[in-house]
Amino acid sequence: MNIVGTVTPTDVERISGKVFMTAGDKSRNLSAFWVLLTLSAVISTAGVIADSTATVIGAMIVAPLMTPILGTAMAIVLARRRPMLRSVALVGGGAMLVIAVGYLLGLVMPVHVDAATNSQVAGRVNPGIIDLVAALATGLVGAFALLRSEISDTLPGVAIAISLVPPLAVIGLTAEADAWQESFGALVLFSTNVAAIIATGTLLMLLAGVRDIAKGSGIEVGKLRGRTLVGVASMLLVVSVPLAVGSASAFFQHYLAVQVQDVADRWAKEEDWTITEVTASNNFGDYTVSVRAIGQPPQANKQAFRRMLDDAGLDGVDVEMTLLFGGQVNLTSGGSATDG
Repeated sequence: MNIVGTVTPTDVERISGKVFMTAGDKSRNLSAFWVLLTLSAVISTAGVIADSTATVIGAMIVAPLMTPILGTAMAIVLARRRPMLRSVALVGGGAMLVIAVGYLLGLVMPVHVDAATNSQVAGRVNPGIIDLVAALATGLVGAFALLRSEISDTLPGVAIAISLVPPLAVIGLTAEADAWQESFGALVLFSTNVAAIIATGTLLMLLAGVRDIAKGSGIEVGKLRGRTLVGVASMLLVVSVPLAVGSASAFFQHYLAVQVQDVADRWAKEEDWTITEVTASNNFGDYTVSVRAIGQPPQANKQAFRRMLDDAGLDGVDVEMTLLFGGQVNLTSGGSATDG
């Protein structure tokens, strides 16, 4: 059974006109693209700054970046150089626009927006292999909905925009905050999704026989060279490297946090303190574990904790410990304070 369905010459013309933005008035299509993308960038950046998932979802609905990305895939399938260059230029120009909006809005914020203070940023700066899997599925959704005219046009837009505009906004915000490692992580996430969407879109259109149908109906089709397809596959391989490194780093951070947590819990029990948080971070290969503990005076024995870490085989792990003194204080309306 052909899950793509029968693709007709009419479908090829419809798809070409849509993704190349040549159907109807070209100037109106382009102006709509830039206006919608600008608004999407503002909405997405505002949602990230406010740490609001609902607002970021609003940016998904109006973001039009999926059109030139799928246009790139269609141009590769038809081996048409000019539409491909135009689509690539729209993707690149659109990406720079969103990054610029993120950077400018970051400038007016009283505090920097980065992964340490914002969950929307934190969720987009440490991509792993699972993000590539999601991106591949996203590309299939976009291409499938494009080939099947009966599927709602909003489906690929919602599926793809969630993986494109928010990471670009994060790049701008973290660049303004001088958090360059986080900017790089968001860039990798964006690049992963673009590469996956182009690769899966190209594959599905080839399997659907778009080239042969276009040739038979007199639509312009160039010579598809093997090196072009190798280049598409190479994009996935290139982005897979930092994704694999990111996955390995995330696993090692989790491993370190678990190991330190075990030692910290034993230390805290002996000191009659409480461990409230253990997190691991990676700064370009330099791993650090942060430990937060709370307890009553006198000061806890930090040297004992270091010795316990060394005895547990964690002698090469840097640990930043934050000790918070607890206790209850009653602040009466008269202005006096008494310890509880």
